[in-house]
Amino acid sequence: MRLSVWAELQGISYKTAWRLWKAGTLPVPAEQLPTGTVVVHAERRGSGVALYARVSSTDQKMDLDRQLARLTEFAVSQGMTVMDAVKETGSGLNGHRKGMMRLLRNPEIQTIVVEHRDRLMRFGFEYVESALAAQGRKVVVIEPDEVTDDIVRDLHEVIVSMCARLYGKRCAR
Repeated sequence: MRLSVWAELQGISYKTAWRLWKAGTLPVPAEQLPTGTVVVHAERRGSGVALYARVSSTDQKMDLDRQLARLTEFAVSQGMTVMDAVKETGSGLNGHRKGMMRLLRNPEIQTIVVEHRDRLMRFGFEYVESALAAQGRKVVVIEPDEVTDDIVRDLHEVIVSMCARLYGKRCAR
């Protein structure tokens, strides 16, 4: 990874990281490419596992706790060591949920465990799964979907999302 990315992950400025590299005191191995870019060879920190539970509305708070309990039970049965557990309330269509983004940005998290694929996100799950796989990371879904046809799955997700919005607005009145 580039020195600037490493510095950001460490919580230090790029300039400080550059000074450490120039002085030869950078705590990880690094090299400078012919282009001038400094590449840090940071070692992988093991197999961090995170649990991710999400519900769409505050009415489902009880389900959030049950969901997290099922995820924890699964992780323990698989011999996984859980580093983090995230509980969120928000729409599956919202791609900017803070807890989800924190897990996706954290390179120490190698495995994200979710109950259903739509708990992580309604659409674009395959893109996130592919991006994580390119980094040597993965998403584990403990309850695979019964629906195998992509068109049927997409239609189902749209209907569920629209119903949640419609009935959510009715409750607000």
